[in-house]
Amino acid sequence: MAPSCVPAPGERFNFAQHLIERNASRPDKIAYIDDAGLLRYGELAQRIRCLAAALLNAGVRREERVLLLMHDCSDWPVSFLGALYAGIVPVAVNTLLTVDDYAYMLAHSRAQAVLVSAALLPSLQAALAQGPHEVKTIVVSRPTQGLPPDEIDFEDFVNAQPPLELPADTGPDDPGFWLYSSGSTGRPKGALHSHANPYWTAELYGTPLLGLTERDICFSAAKLFFAYGLGNGLSFPLSVGATTVLTAERPTPEAVFKRWVGDTPGQRSAGGLRPTLFFGAPTGYAGMLASAALPARHAVALRLCSSAGEALPADLGQRFSVHFGVEIIDGIGAGRASGRLNRHR
Repeated sequence: MAPSCVPAPGERFNFAQHLIERNASRPDKIAYIDDAGLLRYGELAQRIRCLAAALLNAGVRREERVLLLMHDCSDWPVSFLGALYAGIVPVAVNTLLTVDDYAYMLAHSRAQAVLVSAALLPSLQAALAQGPHEVKTIVVSRPTQGLPPDEIDFEDFVNAQPPLELPADTGPDDPGFWLYSSGSTGRPKGALHSHANPYWTAELYGTPLLGLTERDICFSAAKLFFAYGLGNGLSFPLSVGATTVLTAERPTPEAVFKRWVGDTPGQRSAGGLRPTLFFGAPTGYAGMLASAALPARHAVALRLCSSAGEALPADLGQRFSVHFGVEIIDGIGAGRASGRLNRHR
């Protein structure tokens, strides 16, 4: 699909509101399945708007940054899109970095608040203790014990405010979110993305090249804090009303296989929903094919897979396709051929 065939965002455009409007007709449809349960589209929209109101009530102002240090769960898209809805800029960071990295990012981004998973709270606390920062509010997702007075339970934070009625009056080129580079050439660089950036990736890749529809169920080995994972697990599926499976676990072959066959509590509570699209990388595909636990073709519901991060070796794609009867789209490899991404059969 050529860019000219896709309507450009209007003069006023808020990506979070765009997704809420796209899914207003499917409030009971499951948006996310995570390790704890389900989140439906109507609930997602409500929580996004409540999170936005809570951030503003906490004194975070438009275009100020909030750090998002969170394992993949349904609180992640609520936090990310809630900030966007309020015109606040989420800074999504890798959950595998060092305390020194977090200390640098807190100071560099001048984050006013942090939304953090309970399991990552010790790393955050150590980073905050290292040097100057501007953090005034710490919101903890899914704590397993009581929190000190200066930290707020995510559920209490979301439920404390009525939903924000109207989104921030942003435009397509206004600051949307930050993602940091890997830091391989020095300190990580904070890359600014606009509100329109995820719209275009969904409209020009997710829908036309992956053929995503509301019937799909997506699962990505790449986590949401990666640009690849953000598209796979948020921009692409939410743009068409699809369902996404999230997990806080490392994407080992065994963890991936459990989700492929629908063998998690969340998936069982949703009637055993199994992914139809999987997003991985060549190293992961090689590890899965080498695993003795590799599921049989009939045990999965995959219709298509995607690979990125590095070029996919042809023989690896071919072996996968022979076993499962589905293609892997190689987003790196040979690039585009005849208007389509290279596919390994």
